[in-house]
Amino acid sequence: MELKEVLLKRRSVRKFSDQDVSREFIDELLHAAMSGPSACNATPWEFYVIKNQEVLQKLQGATQYAHINAHLAIIVVGNLSRALPMQLAPFWVQDCSAATENILLRAVDLGLGAVWCGIHPQKRAEKKVGDVLGLSPKQVPLNIIYIGYPAESPEMRDQYNEKYIHILE
Repeated sequence: MELKEVLLKRRSVRKFSDQDVSREFIDELLHAAMSGPSACNATPWEFYVIKNQEVLQKLQGATQYAHINAHLAIIVVGNLSRALPMQLAPFWVQDCSAATENILLRAVDLGLGAVWCGIHPQKRAEKKVGDVLGLSPKQVPLNIIYIGYPAESPEMRDQYNEKYIHILE
């Protein structure tokens, strides 16, 4: 699939079939995630791959938008012990967001669907996910990405809008 098609096909999928995602595809998603940019190459990301249905059930209550039935979730976590120092520390959010977008795009390329459910900066949701996963205070969950074979096919769309573009010449 060409990159432009992947970009336009990337849509939030919230309904999935019962077909399991192979370990090979999970590895492909994680390779894509870690090929993303990272400020000063700090790579403060960690990825929790959840296939256990009990754990997936517990995660559904993390936030009102995370009630998704899928057989796979990847939780992108920022490890603050590997973040940049002092005032640069918040760049972990950008690093982990780039990794997340790469997962979403690679999912489309593999014929999968996915949805990004934000956790950070919701403190209650961060605590809930942290408790479920046993995270340390230095680990902050950025999001939950539910992934699977889509049971719905949102229309491909281009959201280009010139009114949001400002060119200074």
